[in-house]
Amino acid sequence: MNNLRLLTGLLSVVLLSGGVRAYGQSVITLEEIFKTAEAHSAQLRPSFTAQTESEHEMRVARAGRLPDVNASLYVSYIGDGFTTKRDFSDWQKAPIPHLGDGVALNVNQPIYTGGAVTNSIGLAKLKSTAARYATDLQRDNIRFRLAGFYLDIYKYTNLRGVMESNIAAAAKVLKEMQARHEQGTVLQNDITRYELLLSNLELQLVRINNTLDILNTHLVTTAGMPEGTLVVPDSTILTRSLPKEGAEWWQQEAVGNSPMLSLARSSVDISRKAESLVRSERLPKIGIQASWTIDGPILVEVPPINRNLSYWYIGIGASYNLSSLYKSNRSLAKSRAATKRAVEELDAARENLSMAVSADHVHYFEAYEELKTQQKSVELAERNYRTISTRYSADMALITDMLDATNAKLEAEQQLVNARINIIYYYYKLLFTTGKI
Repeated sequence: MNNLRLLTGLLSVVLLSGGVRAYGQSVITLEEIFKTAEAHSAQLRPSFTAQTESEHEMRVARAGRLPDVNASLYVSYIGDGFTTKRDFSDWQKAPIPHLGDGVALNVNQPIYTGGAVTNSIGLAKLKSTAARYATDLQRDNIRFRLAGFYLDIYKYTNLRGVMESNIAAAAKVLKEMQARHEQGTVLQNDITRYELLLSNLELQLVRINNTLDILNTHLVTTAGMPEGTLVVPDSTILTRSLPKEGAEWWQQEAVGNSPMLSLARSSVDISRKAESLVRSERLPKIGIQASWTIDGPILVEVPPINRNLSYWYIGIGASYNLSSLYKSNRSLAKSRAATKRAVEELDAARENLSMAVSADHVHYFEAYEELKTQQKSVELAERNYRTISTRYSADMALITDMLDATNAKLEAEQQLVNARINIIYYYYKLLFTTGKI
């Protein structure tokens, strides 16, 4: 058999058989994974529950506008009394009817609470809004995490295809070398070298498969997909046309859409509303009061009258907590400090967001430059491969030179695919940072 022709055929197999393999599984797009996570992710459900809880808290706060109604009923045993002179002499027994009973109904409708009820409702609304922003932030975190798993699966699947091709090629070359060794044209040292190479490649393949299993498990579990699902990335994701807007456009999008920034703004609003709630403690409370009572016996008469006495009233009552004049100052100072801290945290969040957007934008366009570089590397690797192949045909290069050239070409092609994936990754990173993922 012509050795050059055999080697050329093996190298062609290596070059043509790489890439992503689906292994008979259906392709799942990243958008489909996002939708699945929205409905089934266990890591997202607590955020939805917290949002529901905040809505119930708002209903509780609104109930503060309703009247307070108290009803009481009692039955008692009353012992006999006694009377004395003012110097406690001339003790005489005073029989009293022993059965005591009473019914009372009190109604208090708040009219003016100094803003306490209104501020409580407003505070509950702000907390509900903050819970919604927190849910958006958690959703974005999960989506970005899923995008990372998804793109890593794409990378390692591509690497697995390259590794399998290298293993197949190395095994065939090793078989040919063993045949030539029997003919006395190849040294045992060369065979040992290729056996070591094949062993290392097989170990790398095991590690790649293990990494793919881990990534697939993390993605499936995080997205809430059925256990045992094998995610096969959509290869068309590399052909998408992505926007190339300037940094200023992304900064504006971040200011308007970032849930992290919206959550920081909500913290400021909540602190200010809490401050108003503390101020309301210094104001009087006014309400309509109504009461009806019936009880007996009538003990204010001597001797007691064994009858029930019923009376009712309606009017306007006002109350003022005098201790708030000296107690609320400390609470108000604390609330003002909390508001100041929330404002400072908002300013820090703006700065951090601006820096993150700038860095992600730089990396995004840097990924395009990396793509150009890798495209050039593929071109150079292919040129080098053709040169080495020609020299090998003229017996001016060794077989190791040919394999090195082939590996360099395969590595360049793999890095080219990874460079395209990096563009997708940094695009989703920008979407995550700006709250548009």
